[in-house]
Amino acid sequence: MSGPTPGPLSGSSLNAARRAAELVRSAEETVDVLVVGLGATGAGTALDAASRGLSVAAIDAHDLAFGTSRWSSKMIHGGLRYLAKGQVGVARESAVERGILLTRTAPHLVRAHPYLLPLTPAVSRRQAALVMTGYRLGDGLRAAARTPRRLLPGPSRLTAARTLEAAPVLRGAGLRGALLSWDGRLEDDARLVVAIARTAAAHGARILTRCRALELSATGARVRDELSGQEFSIRARVVINAAGVWAGHLNPEVTLRPSRGTHLVFRAEELPGLRAGLHVPIPGESNRFALVLPQHDGRVYVGLTDEPVDGPIPDVPEAPEADIRTLLAVLNSVLDVPVTRDAVAGAYAGLRPLLAAEGRTADLSRRHAVLDSGGFITVVGGKLTTYRRMAQDAVDHAVRLAGLAAGPCLTAALPLAGRAVHAYAKAEPEPAGPGVTKGELRFAVEHEGALDESDLLDRRTRIGLVAADREAALPMARDVLRG
Repeated sequence: MSGPTPGPLSGSSLNAARRAAELVRSAEETVDVLVVGLGATGAGTALDAASRGLSVAAIDAHDLAFGTSRWSSKMIHGGLRYLAKGQVGVARESAVERGILLTRTAPHLVRAHPYLLPLTPAVSRRQAALVMTGYRLGDGLRAAARTPRRLLPGPSRLTAARTLEAAPVLRGAGLRGALLSWDGRLEDDARLVVAIARTAAAHGARILTRCRALELSATGARVRDELSGQEFSIRARVVINAAGVWAGHLNPEVTLRPSRGTHLVFRAEELPGLRAGLHVPIPGESNRFALVLPQHDGRVYVGLTDEPVDGPIPDVPEAPEADIRTLLAVLNSVLDVPVTRDAVAGAYAGLRPLLAAEGRTADLSRRHAVLDSGGFITVVGGKLTTYRRMAQDAVDHAVRLAGLAAGPCLTAALPLAGRAVHAYAKAEPEPAGPGVTKGELRFAVEHEGALDESDLLDRRTRIGLVAADREAALPMARDVLRG
């Protein structure tokens, strides 16, 4: 076992120079733990292992947060939805992990956010009473997880007038008010993954993007540097497959049933004045709601579908037109002025890595699993909120399997790296896109491991969610990459 490497590479900054140096080391040295996949779970696993004093290499065929981890609703759930399905353990775990993020590890990235369920004529008084009961049970989960109410207020009911102040886009006719609830919210899911990876790097983990696993074994992996095309081996005492929806490609014994979640992206002027998110009941569903999610950059996201996906898993899923029409119909059911298809500035879709089971994907458990087969470990299932617990369970199993000398898990109290970008933004304040400066792009290259324009525009920032904004930002992104 070896600890973090001293010197300039032991900090949290990720960049091309560090990647090149650590690729060479990874081809020459045996590490304690090799992690495959750098979404939230993989990056979290790298951090958990490295913070216990283990030597770690973590690889991804693409970039940080390239897969499911950048396509979420940016929600840090308290588990209410799972409680309604009788998944008490999953609900409690979600509430505990939400509390950890809010209070200890990521208060700079996760905050409480208000959500309104408009009491339209389509919502009966009985249904409203049931939903409020659920909200109160959710507040009980908050209390059980010891999350202070000052950080996550309890539910309440608003008058129609106060509802329209918070959400003036709603149809006022027949509106009885709204039910107000609070939950955790990320500014950006991809930014959470970057923070986790940088924190892992600060503890000595080698974070290697554009490094594809070709084959896994009990003693390491055959990999390819996707920038140079060179193939080599990384030797490890234990291997953890955290490749999300692609985990089955590396371990055929794992059977997943991916589910597609689609979101729409609107510019601020299409849904103006939103001070709270919205829960919009989906017709014919008793416990499912569409989400209307105002963003810090002024855009508004609307989601979320839950459709099974068959066949090959694409690198970047597309949002089908049928999903877009479905979400528009649900959204327009509560708006005073309906939005048209032309108002949709962008759309994105992500795939949930659900464990295979019978029934609708919307009803499948979000419990994760740590599997031991093929000589290596695979961690699958779960959700963004519980990434830390998934990582802890995977590393606990790896330590037992390989007999590693490791310390206890520290990640429940380990603050994630912040984004000290203000000096960069002040030095280069030119706007790159909504809410983003040129200085922030430069910071992403020098400290957050961005290697190309897609890293900059599609993951370190979310400029690329709107094609026109992406096209306008390309020259600046290319200028920054040239140095």
